[in-house]
Amino acid sequence: MHKFKWSLILPWIVGVFFVAGGLGNIFASNTILDDYQRWEYPGWFHYVTGIVELVAAALILLRSTRLLGLALAATIMLAAITTVLGHGEYSHAIAPAIALGLVLLAGWTTWRAGLAVSR
Repeated sequence: MHKFKWSLILPWIVGVFFVAGGLGNIFASNTILDDYQRWEYPGWFHYVTGIVELVAAALILLRSTRLLGLALAATIMLAAITTVLGHGEYSHAIAPAIALGLVLLAGWTTWRAGLAVSR
C-alpha cells in the first residue's frame, strides 16, 4: 500500500486556497469592500492583499520556494487575525486561524520532507 504524502498534497490545498483568496480580494464583492472600509484600510488595499496572496500561492506551488511562500502565507493570516481581533470581531478570527493552522502544518510537513531527503 502506498503511503499518503501530506507534504505533497497539503501545500497544493493551501496554494489553491490562496489563489481563491487572492482573486476574491482583487475582484472584491461589496461585502469585502465594506469590510476593508470598516477596518479603516485605504480603498485600494484589497488589491494589495489580493496580489500578496497570489504571490504567496505561486511561491507555495513551486517546490523550490514553498517554505518562503508558506512563511508569507502565515504572515498574511497573522495580519488578518490581528485586523479582526483589533476591531473586536472575534468570530471573524476563526477562519484565518484555521487557515494559519493549515499553513503551519503544510510548512512543517514540507520541512520534514526536506529533512528526510537530505539524510
